[in-house]
Amino acid sequence: MFEQGIFVSHPEVVIDPATPVPRWHLAPEGIGRMRRLASDPGLEGLSAVWASGETKAIEAAGILAARFGLPVQVHPGLAEMDRSSTGYRPHEDFERLANAFFARPGESVEGWERAVDAQARIVAAAREIVAAHAGGGLALVGHGGTGTLLMCALAGLPIARIHDQTQSGCTWRFALRPPAVTQAWQRFA
Repeated sequence: MFEQGIFVSHPEVVIDPATPVPRWHLAPEGIGRMRRLASDPGLEGLSAVWASGETKAIEAAGILAARFGLPVQVHPGLAEMDRSSTGYRPHEDFERLANAFFARPGESVEGWERAVDAQARIVAAAREIVAAHAGGGLALVGHGGTGTLLMCALAGLPIARIHDQTQSGCTWRFALRPPAVTQAWQRFA
């Protein structure tokens, strides 16, 4: 029975430059991948699903929660780093900014939330959720950037892009008491 934590980064999304990034939806491929993850028998015993307030994370969490008849609980602290100052950026430009975000965690990159601040926020949210968790498995559904920041904190690693997921739609696992990483990023489905 699954009695640990799993962090899930949302899978593929519909990229729509005209829509604010936090309101992007899962793409059909991402929906299919989440359905396959939700059917994993290794997740039996999942008893709580939490998501960031972003549409793509709530949709991903909803697919996972539905499999177990659970509600999706939302915690704003699980949000991706705030990059509203730049909005949508084409892939190459986004990668340049993300590299700088991780390389200089104490600085704001073109107005983005600083990595150290985003890390403090998601660590506080995760600790609050875990402290109130009554038992069974726990899923946190969010984003690659802040998921990496949380994983680094729980593993005692410095903030660095080398620890980031290789693509969207990955998981990492953690012990609940005390919170500690037991498996680094793995692509799912």
